[in-house]
Amino acid sequence: MAQMDLAVIGNCTIAGLVDRQAKYVWMCFPKLDGDPVFNALLNDQSEQGEPADHGFMDVLCQGAVKSEQRYLRNTAVLETIFLAEDGSPAVRVIDFAPRFKRFGRQFRPPMIMRRIEPISSGNRITVRLRPSFEYGAVQPTRTFGSNHMRLISGELVLRVTTDMPISYLAQEVPFVLYRPVTLMIGSDETVAERPDMLGREFLEETTAYWQDWVRDLAVPYDWQAAVIRAAITLKLCSFEDTGAIVAALTTSLPEHAASGRNWDYRFCWMRDAFFTVLALNRLGATLTMENYLTYVLDAVLSGNLDQVAPLYPIVPNSITDEAEVPALKGFRAMGPVRRGNGANTQRQNDIYGSVILAASQMFWDDRLPRPGDLALYRRLRPIGELAEAAALTPDAGIWEYRHRARCHTFSAIMCWAAIYRLGQIAERVGEDADAVHWRQRAIAIRDEILQRAWQPAGEYFSGTFEGTDLDAALLLMPEIGIVSYHDERFLKTLAAIEKGLLRNGLVMRYAEADDFGLPQTAFLVCTFWYIDTLAAVGRKDEARAVLNRILGFRNHVGLLSEDVDVMTGELWGNFPQAYSMVGLIHSALRLSRSWEEGIWRVS
Repeated sequence: MAQMDLAVIGNCTIAGLVDRQAKYVWMCFPKLDGDPVFNALLNDQSEQGEPADHGFMDVLCQGAVKSEQRYLRNTAVLETIFLAEDGSPAVRVIDFAPRFKRFGRQFRPPMIMRRIEPISSGNRITVRLRPSFEYGAVQPTRTFGSNHMRLISGELVLRVTTDMPISYLAQEVPFVLYRPVTLMIGSDETVAERPDMLGREFLEETTAYWQDWVRDLAVPYDWQAAVIRAAITLKLCSFEDTGAIVAALTTSLPEHAASGRNWDYRFCWMRDAFFTVLALNRLGATLTMENYLTYVLDAVLSGNLDQVAPLYPIVPNSITDEAEVPALKGFRAMGPVRRGNGANTQRQNDIYGSVILAASQMFWDDRLPRPGDLALYRRLRPIGELAEAAALTPDAGIWEYRHRARCHTFSAIMCWAAIYRLGQIAERVGEDADAVHWRQRAIAIRDEILQRAWQPAGEYFSGTFEGTDLDAALLLMPEIGIVSYHDERFLKTLAAIEKGLLRNGLVMRYAEADDFGLPQTAFLVCTFWYIDTLAAVGRKDEARAVLNRILGFRNHVGLLSEDVDVMTGELWGNFPQAYSMVGLIHSALRLSRSWEEGIWRVS
């Protein structure tokens, strides 16, 4: 398998990663942050990728020499075709997680479905289903029925209902595929209908759901396919039951080889979720924002506001404490594998801006059935007070330094943004006295940020107050609104970032050593920020060239991870990374021709 040659399927309850040979190597159950019952992605037995003997599901097709893989058009339905020696198609495998309207509500069970269909006759296949539980430490016990197998470990039960012979599945017996077979893998619930009939019905309904969802997106004229795939992927990173949005679907994929930078991203970061909501809003998909704000109200605003965290579990009040998992050796045996994330106890002051900016569209968007009102403003006001108190104080910063605290410029800017925007919201809902207060405080804080962050010797805005460090996050200064793109100070900052953070045309987050040494890979979203900046300052040809280069780093189905090797283009880090897909959408929207330019105007 080439690096990160994985496709994702899901339904906003559950998600799985499937490699090019139709092998499930990752799936958490029964929700996005659950026990990874398919965990082979993080259990290679050597750096060369020697696979583990459990933690996966696959299909061995006798005589097949290669495979081709794609998504069905504008869906999260994956098709893998095995090819015979002469290049002819032999077997088709369809993978998806059911999602569609049923009985007047969204049907999205913790279930994946696999259909294996013969294309040519006489093909012998073997279906291997080998989940392991408790992060790879426990092999499940099995019980059998006439059309199902139950895999059990403690209270967790995975049930497989199928119309293939159960004995063949249990003992991995090769058999001739003379008709389609269907496997339904999910909760321990009896399935009364015939698997084949249900498989065909669910496939049809799920395909229709995704194509209808895509039809309503306001996509740019250029790079449509890339934006559509990114939007679907962001949707799959949402946990619709609570409204949470995870930063990625995996844990512990290293940021670069043997780095130890292996983190669990199956949590809802206020910052990442804000950017995801912003991207989907710009495409016209506002329901994710509405659900997310419900989550924020439950997870953040209903809790102890003295302990606002940068990240929350997808089900509020669950455990987020970080621990290492000894049973899994890691991606390419590059451990450790971690569950939980220690950043949950960090102070990251930018989160206050992330919460308020994510909520602000509720107060101006007339399309929404439940617009923001005075009550919502009053729920947000304590966040503004926290931003006001924290704006000029040390924190761990956007990059989550683990053993240092400084006054980070980006964090201060996001606190300013929270206060400034809250003033606009207060005016909107008729709280005029509050609006005056927030505006006055925003002016004072902005002045101090711009004075203390300016590095007079180098003539650029530093990543920390009175510092000399460069920070790619400051490319967002004009986007947030604290300065304009044509402010001379920002243009000098852009030049300093180009000089100090560009590596082979890609932007590093920062160039100084952190808790784990010097960064070795480029954080992809930083290069997307660079693309947006180039476009905004009038260097659009350069921006398009960088964007097209980044698009070339996507894997075979159009997905990106968190990081990229600046020399080889190899993808690293958790996957698929919401931040990266967000950056792709924003840059494409900024650089695309309008529909009028592209097609409506004949000449």
